[in-house]
Amino acid sequence: MENKAQNYTPEQTQLIVEQYKSGTPVEQIAQTIGKTTRSVVAKLSREGVYVAKSKASAGVRVKKSDLVERIANRVGVPSEVFESLEKANHEVLEHLAAKLDA
Repeated sequence: MENKAQNYTPEQTQLIVEQYKSGTPVEQIAQTIGKTTRSVVAKLSREGVYVAKSKASAGVRVKKSDLVERIANRVGVPSEVFESLEKANHEVLEHLAAKLDA
């Protein structure tokens, strides 16, 4: 059986783990050692140290159905009347609801 080329030396592995734990961005680590960001993330994951970035959010996103219900209540009609509004863009519904709340 052929020996497979080693992708990361033990020294590289130790270096990237130390840098990652000290807060160095993965992109910078990858550039420093001449590897892709995906490769470094995969290696850090195999080493058990990588923590995936959480999606940035300003808060919990309101469901379209809740926005449609809020709009219907402001206008004074049953929410079933505006049921097809749930197909509208979420951002549009948020703006409409905000204008009616003002």
